Amino acid sequence: MTSARLPGSHASFLAHSKFLDDRRFRALLPDEDWGRLPLATWRRFSMRDGDSVVYVGVIDEVSFSDLGWWLAQAARLIGGPLPTGRDIGVPMIVTVTEDARSGGQTWTRICARRNGFPQVIHSAKRFEGPTGLEEYVGFGVSMALRIAVVGEVLEFRSAGYGLQIGRLWLPLPKWLTPGDLTVTHRDLGEGAFRFTLDVTHPRYGALIHQSATFREAVS
Repeated sequence: MTSARLPGSHASFLAHSKFLDDRRFRALLPDEDWGRLPLATWRRFSMRDGDSVVYVGVIDEVSFSDLGWWLAQAARLIGGPLPTGRDIGVPMIVTVTEDARSGGQTWTRICARRNGFPQVIHSAKRFEGPTGLEEYVGFGVSMALRIAVVGEVLEFRSAGYGLQIGRLWLPLPKWLTPGDLTVTHRDLGEGAFRFTLDVTHPRYGALIHQSATFREAVS
């Protein structure tokens, strides 16, 4: 995945002090777990700056069960937070921008398609909710997340879905949710890493799988 900061500073990635002052993700893990992560992973999740960071990669795996396919299409009603296409070998771009108002991060994913316009997925990671971290996808829908380290892989696991109405967060019943969602970040060395997304239903099994490999570079 290629990573580049948008204009705002020409300092190197490691030398820029603002990139190394964010302990929000680290605070959600025991010190020994955080310490097992490769330095490159630690560095990516310790960035904090007013500028955006851009990552460019390639989608290398996508699969859906029949139910998973229809689930992804139905999710368009709440902004389309799940992948909807089967194209592989196409670019995927991710931008991460600090949201000063909420104190979280805005994530935008652009998934190219061989035909038609790219799919654009917007979400926000907010350091709040029942687990201290949640992913907000819009239309009042959010997903509580727990993070863990498995080997040297950073995992984000769903821990319940909810509907926000004003200041209230109302948990959704399990029958209204897609099941368990897991996102992993695996460092591949030499500036590369792999992102995977899996949705698994307790009754219907694997619904959706997507993998993309990224390489980072500094502009």
